[in-house]
Amino acid sequence: MTGPITLTAAGDCFITRRLPEKAPQAAALQRFFMQADVRFANLEVTTHNREGIPSPVSGGTWAMADPGVLDDLSFYGFNMLNGATNHALDYLYGGLHATEEQVKKRDFVYAGTGANLADASAPSYLETPNGRVALIACTSTFFDFWAAGDQGRDMAGRPGVNPVRVQTVHRVSREDMEALRRVAQKTDVNADTNLAVKEGFLPPQDDKRLKVGNLSFEEGSPSGTYRSPHPTDKDRLLRKVKEARRQADIVLVSIHSHEMDGEDKAAPADFHKDLAHALVDAGADSIISHGPHILRGIELYQGKPVFYSLGNFIFQNDSVTHLPPDFYEKYSLDDKAGIADALDIRSDYGRKGLGVNPDVWRSVVPYWEMENGRLTKLTLHPIELGFHLPRYRKGWPGFTGDQSILEHLQELSAPFGTKITINKNGAGEVQV
Repeated sequence: MTGPITLTAAGDCFITRRLPEKAPQAAALQRFFMQADVRFANLEVTTHNREGIPSPVSGGTWAMADPGVLDDLSFYGFNMLNGATNHALDYLYGGLHATEEQVKKRDFVYAGTGANLADASAPSYLETPNGRVALIACTSTFFDFWAAGDQGRDMAGRPGVNPVRVQTVHRVSREDMEALRRVAQKTDVNADTNLAVKEGFLPPQDDKRLKVGNLSFEEGSPSGTYRSPHPTDKDRLLRKVKEARRQADIVLVSIHSHEMDGEDKAAPADFHKDLAHALVDAGADSIISHGPHILRGIELYQGKPVFYSLGNFIFQNDSVTHLPPDFYEKYSLDDKAGIADALDIRSDYGRKGLGVNPDVWRSVVPYWEMENGRLTKLTLHPIELGFHLPRYRKGWPGFTGDQSILEHLQELSAPFGTKITINKNGAGEVQV
């Protein structure tokens, strides 16, 4: 390296509208991002012209946008994109492939999806004047059939996302375990599973745990819900980080994760923290997480930044132009209903949902510097996305002097021991 590698990042880009010409807020953000070597963002939509077939399930809103929105992300200056999200296969393999093709046309460094698991999990590399930067991307929030699969000797692999399957067990007292056993016996809730085991279509169940439907219980204390990354997925990620460590000056890992601690959306799940630590121990220089559409805290682990969620950068899920019949059926609407009708019903006419949560519409964009593998500077710059605007206009970011955003992030980061001060320019400075 000839000097420090400089980095910027943005959270979720759920972009469905084209950027207005001569937007002053966009120009200011462009100048901010372009000062850095690395300019990362999370691509939260599929980009295609309806080549894809709608999946029977989606990440919430079937996320499809005109491929031209990628040109707007280029305008901001982004050069690295994550593709592993809970929307990546909203339009199945056709939408996934078309998105990958559109991204490649614009020369983004892109990671997290692919034609098979080897491609989806592989590091992608950015060449900068000050060094080479690797990006590995994964998601813990996805439907099972969206996971990329390995190719075999005589069979193609499965397209999809680089998955982090989450193993969940609910720990209960002996008395509660006995009560659950009685419920399972009286209701035949496990009948299908038991028969599948007997007939060899499922492996034998763990004797130390009790399955009740899709839930897994074990006896122990303290009671609670405990989650861990699937060992196979964790091992694959660690191997990719160790590979990238030997092939690049800086290794970034992108984690898309909606899972939370209990009902606190601002608190990352236990497995998320454990996985982030393991990735840093394996050689990652920064962990960039996103997904819940709100900010989460920042941790400096072994001196490396872990962003547990950067919240939204662009959020326009109420501006999609097409939705499949499944969406209308979900809200008991007939085939005469339009997009606006469906969005009205989903939000109870603007009274609930992400549109009325102010935390969804404010975030930060970080800038940091790394030299010889060491973090030397980290600043945080608050943005807002037009919370008070009509749904068809809100969602574009702009810098703001709202100090409460940084104060909120101070509170979220305090449990990790991270100290953030607010300087005279209204930016947050992390003590490194």
